[in-house]
Amino acid sequence: MNDSEKVPQPSSIPVTTNPYVGILAVFIGAGLATLNSRLLSVGLPDLRGALGLSFDGASWLPTALNMATMFSGVFIVFLNAFWGPRRILLPAAAIFMVVSMVLPFAPNYQTMLVLVVLAGISSGTFYSLTMTFVLTILPKRLIIFGIAAYAADIVFVSNFASLLEGWFMEGRAWQWIFWTAALFSPVMMVCVYYGIPRRPAADPKPSWEGFVYFSMGLALLYGAMDQGERLDWFNSATVVAMSAAGVFLLAAAVVRRLYEPNPVLNLKFLNTRNIIILALSIFVFKFMHLAAIVLVPGFLGNIQHYRPLETGHTLAWVALPMFVVVWLVATTIIYTNSRMVLAVGLTAGAVSCWLWSHVDTSWAGNSFQSVELLLACALACTYIGLVSSIVLEGLEAGALTSAANAATFSGFMHFIRIFGGQIGVTVLTRFISVREKFHSNMLGLHLQTGSWLTDNRLHMLTGAMLPYSTGPEVAQHRAVAILSQQVRAQAYTLATSDGFILIVWVVFAYLLLMLLLRPGKISFKDLRKMQ
Repeated sequence: MNDSEKVPQPSSIPVTTNPYVGILAVFIGAGLATLNSRLLSVGLPDLRGALGLSFDGASWLPTALNMATMFSGVFIVFLNAFWGPRRILLPAAAIFMVVSMVLPFAPNYQTMLVLVVLAGISSGTFYSLTMTFVLTILPKRLIIFGIAAYAADIVFVSNFASLLEGWFMEGRAWQWIFWTAALFSPVMMVCVYYGIPRRPAADPKPSWEGFVYFSMGLALLYGAMDQGERLDWFNSATVVAMSAAGVFLLAAAVVRRLYEPNPVLNLKFLNTRNIIILALSIFVFKFMHLAAIVLVPGFLGNIQHYRPLETGHTLAWVALPMFVVVWLVATTIIYTNSRMVLAVGLTAGAVSCWLWSHVDTSWAGNSFQSVELLLACALACTYIGLVSSIVLEGLEAGALTSAANAATFSGFMHFIRIFGGQIGVTVLTRFISVREKFHSNMLGLHLQTGSWLTDNRLHMLTGAMLPYSTGPEVAQHRAVAILSQQVRAQAYTLATSDGFILIVWVVFAYLLLMLLLRPGKISFKDLRKMQ
């Protein structure tokens, strides 16, 4: 047989790809990464009980997952500039699927910790490549609907995770905390294979050292912040060591940058007022979102003793309205202004938090629901508004004109998303802890022995406990314990109220900062006119 008559080998036949299948792939990946992180965080107490883990040991599982995500989340954006998303997502999805399948069978804690790190490194690639791929594949007139789909994907999964974890634990099927991701990973892999085209590796070859130093430094600082409140910050040798190592690696990355600049990194591109101010909107959005994913669940769990399933029912119902709202907001942005939508969303979110700041110990799940819908709509408006504004600013600044600009712009935004989000969690958690101690001390000043109010309260509680006690002394001890619990509950409630007020002030400060934005030159209405 002549060479011209040879049948081409299967490996040489190009795979026909559909860009919309590729978009579905990255959306599935972003949803899986979000769901995996939320399920592990929400289900940690139940996972600890099922596996017999210590409180200290179990607390490192979500920390290790998020540290690994922090490492790969920014690093992979620059790797994408050389290899392309297909070469990254296919092996990453395969690793994530296998690790998620075997995690419930880990023979010991150390093995589970290693597997969680591998899951974090692999799934960290999903989220970071989503919008980069969508922006480069979609026609410009459809970008706004790509942003809406991205928002719908993330907000739906974030709200649904608590309910899903509750179902798993009610059925004593804690393994599905990990297996859920493994179930959908093959679908993602098929979509990547048939949706994302091959791309030749770019030249020049990347210099890995600076990226590794920077990513490792961020991961260590992330871990120090995540564990800081539990370990009493710098009174802990672990927190000190992680912080020192993180700062040293960041300094090493700076030195590497000065002596051997990487061609795919263009820091001068970020040196504009609008890019920095709009990037901060990501932090403000995530900080405002903590009202729904930290403050409300924390209150219901600590004061009303809600189980995950009950908390899930309280929070998950807004996922459907949010799914509808994102498309309405996207259509509105075409005919209005994305920054105005961002400002409206932030304002509505601040109003929601102010209304929730009137919380008291009698509030239950249904007490939050009327305002929860307003906050859900506010989060949808804010998310689409901020992503749309960032995209328009990036297009106007020339983010897609070169691989270096695109990687730098995307990497910076993901840095704010991941690292800035953890700063928000750390600040709010520390704030709640400090305010709870303050309110507890202030309430304690009014509960002095000999005070007629204190004595009268104890007398009433003792009388109520007497029929259920073996004697007056036991009843009095129970009364003192109940009064102490009531003080702690009131202190935590007041601290939660202060947390909502803090979010209001952060949003208000950012709205003032938005006044410094220079007017944009293009809008989505302009993009829709482009061919």
